[in-house]
Amino acid sequence: MIIRNVVRKNFYNDSVSLMLLSSKIGKMAGVKEAAVMMATAHNIEIMERSGLLLPDSKGASPNDMLIAVLAEDEESSAAALEAVDEYFAGGGQGVQAGDELVAKSQTTALGMLPGANLSLISVPGPYAAAEAKKALNNKLHVFLFSDNVTLQEEKELKDIAAAKGLLMMGPDCGTAIINGVGLGFANAVPKGPIGLVAAAGTGLQEVACLITELGGGISQALGTGGRDIKNAIGGTTMLMGLAALARDPATKVIVLVAKPPEENVLGKLNVALQSVNKPVVTCFLGAKGELAGEGVYPVGNLQEAALKAVELSALGADSGADFIISASNVKEIAAAEATCLRTPQRYLRGLYSGGTLCYEALLLVKPHIGNAYSNVSLEPHFLLASPDESKEHTLLDMGDDYFTAGRPHPMIDPSLRVERIRREAADPETAVILLDLVLGHGSHRDPAGALLPAIREGKREATAAGRHLSVVASVCGTSSDPQGLVEQEEKLRTAGVIVMPSNAQAVAMAAAILTSHNKI
Repeated sequence: MIIRNVVRKNFYNDSVSLMLLSSKIGKMAGVKEAAVMMATAHNIEIMERSGLLLPDSKGASPNDMLIAVLAEDEESSAAALEAVDEYFAGGGQGVQAGDELVAKSQTTALGMLPGANLSLISVPGPYAAAEAKKALNNKLHVFLFSDNVTLQEEKELKDIAAAKGLLMMGPDCGTAIINGVGLGFANAVPKGPIGLVAAAGTGLQEVACLITELGGGISQALGTGGRDIKNAIGGTTMLMGLAALARDPATKVIVLVAKPPEENVLGKLNVALQSVNKPVVTCFLGAKGELAGEGVYPVGNLQEAALKAVELSALGADSGADFIISASNVKEIAAAEATCLRTPQRYLRGLYSGGTLCYEALLLVKPHIGNAYSNVSLEPHFLLASPDESKEHTLLDMGDDYFTAGRPHPMIDPSLRVERIRREAADPETAVILLDLVLGHGSHRDPAGALLPAIREGKREATAAGRHLSVVASVCGTSSDPQGLVEQEEKLRTAGVIVMPSNAQAVAMAAAILTSHNKI
């Protein structure tokens, strides 16, 4: 194996572009791993931990771009580095888009588009806060996709935004839909009377997509970043989003989605709701304390949030009954799967790309089969010592920093999840593999197609070993997404995957298979 590093001095590019380029280079013949990053201290640490960093590259500065390739031979390594050069020679640096000049700074951009009122920022963490502050001082709302922004910096940015009456979405904000335009990872949803504010990226996507499937539509969908609901931040963006939707004449129903807000934030939300004259659905996953009051509708999971919002909006109100697979059908399918399982097969293995969906699954599966181990468990005893090794029932968030260090997110590049599917399928104790697929702009162009070979191989090898492998999945998306909801679901079914209409129903099906198996 050969490791090659190239440092490009003072050669800035945004993190999303470099992440996509890393994925592209990593798929070339003879290339085992590839990373193209800005040489921040954090990214250098990631490369060093991954074994991709050569000693001479440690002196690179945060303004430099660092290219690292692990290849089988010199020829493959040279081809990969040449592909990077061709990418930037062809305009990959972002200086041109077609025949139009693209701005390299906020000042230039505002000169070209003086009516702009929102800035989308995706830069390495060390630069993110400064760029966001520039945008706020230019009176722009901010969608901050970047992570690795300190809690103190986030607090400062949100205080500035609040003082100026601007929305500060993020940092680490993955999703928003503003006036019908998707930002970050976003799905194609119709316009309608339901507005969302969420401190949970795939939680927002799941609710918006389920609302669409139930016949409803979205007025606005505002992300806040996951830390917004902590006492240290104070729920600033969620409160501003709630107030904005309360004033918006196009919004008739409001939905709030998050993990449990901390105590002070919950108190602030309770006060704010007193002046909201619209129904508000609250989905605080795993919350012990809920918001209460007239016009407030607490629900326990993302599917219930969508159902209640559509019901309150009086759109698609009759579609809920058809959307939920009946208990008798679930029992029948689960029993048929369970009869094929063998005695040693007793564990659930969930491999998630959506962090909120994984967290929801941990909560929903517990009443049926008990606690599951996870890399994102809030219960210390069930926190995996090593996310690389499953233990008994295990649900993994494969979009967690542990798995994405030096790699694209699994919603962009499913290769790491493909490898894990093969490993879990080969484990004789695995009974059910539980999956999510997240569609939309920014996601892999064919996530089902990428997973199918591993699923088919796992099922085939299980059969050859005298076992049966159950695979259950849900697809978070809409028919208007680039990948197509129906097309993705059908691809999964051709491989024998049990496809359920929501994450909540997929979890219920997986639990039912295990419960039925235990009774045999």
